[in-house]
Amino acid sequence: MIVVTGATGQLGRLVIQSLLQRQVPASRIVAAVRNPAKAADLAAQGIVVRQADYSQPESLRTAFAGAEKVLLISSSEVGQRLPQHRNAIEAAQAAGVGLLAYTSLLHADTSPLGLAEEHRQSEALLRQSGLPHVILRNGWYTENYLASVAPALQHGAYIGAAGEGRIASAARADYAEAAAAVLTQPNQAGKVHELAGDTAYTLADLAAAITRLSGKTVPYVNLSQADFEAALLKAGLPAPLAALLADSDAAAARGALFDDQHQLSRLIGRPTTPLEALLPVVLG
Repeated sequence: MIVVTGATGQLGRLVIQSLLQRQVPASRIVAAVRNPAKAADLAAQGIVVRQADYSQPESLRTAFAGAEKVLLISSSEVGQRLPQHRNAIEAAQAAGVGLLAYTSLLHADTSPLGLAEEHRQSEALLRQSGLPHVILRNGWYTENYLASVAPALQHGAYIGAAGEGRIASAARADYAEAAAAVLTQPNQAGKVHELAGDTAYTLADLAAAITRLSGKTVPYVNLSQADFEAALLKAGLPAPLAALLADSDAAAARGALFDDQHQLSRLIGRPTTPLEALLPVVLG
């Protein structure tokens, strides 16, 4: 059995699709979800649905029962990730899981991103646990930046604080395929995969692509981290999210979202999805 945690999330659903495409029988896939009612479509495909909450250790032990492999998709609750991941790791130990795959952050061991610390600590927990594991250090999802395309068109500028930092992002589906590959390929224990897109771009490049494809001039306006955070707050984003995004852009300016090793494309056996392939979908 392969257990996918967070299976009703955006990444989790794509991982399950990729597992099915790799001919893993639906009956051998467990969707571990906080709210099983949201997984009715998965159950209709023959996938086993089990309730699991990162903050409820007993639910994790039940969800992981009989699992050969577990994909631990990192919790979305920033600030609570470490205790939640500890619960999942301990549940995997109790279940005798043969391999735990964990979605971490690109270059988590050296990354200046504020988000990296909980990933570093979670990776340390895995090493200390003695549990066979593989780490998927995911770079940025291209979708993270595409979410700002509509407001950029509305206001006539794409704002950020990434300077000339190069961003080697990839589509969420690319990272999902990588997770499915790791879960279905042999000899993964002990590996650390640094995963990023094949082609890097700056936010000025992104703005130029928006201009080219939309026909509307959208320049990139680079702000300080503080000014970018203030602009996000003014736009109505919650303070923690605004701070996180501003920190991420500032770290990107220092190279935190760049990688040119092409491990992701090698793992999935094809080039990663380019920015230009996703932009037209957003532009409608």
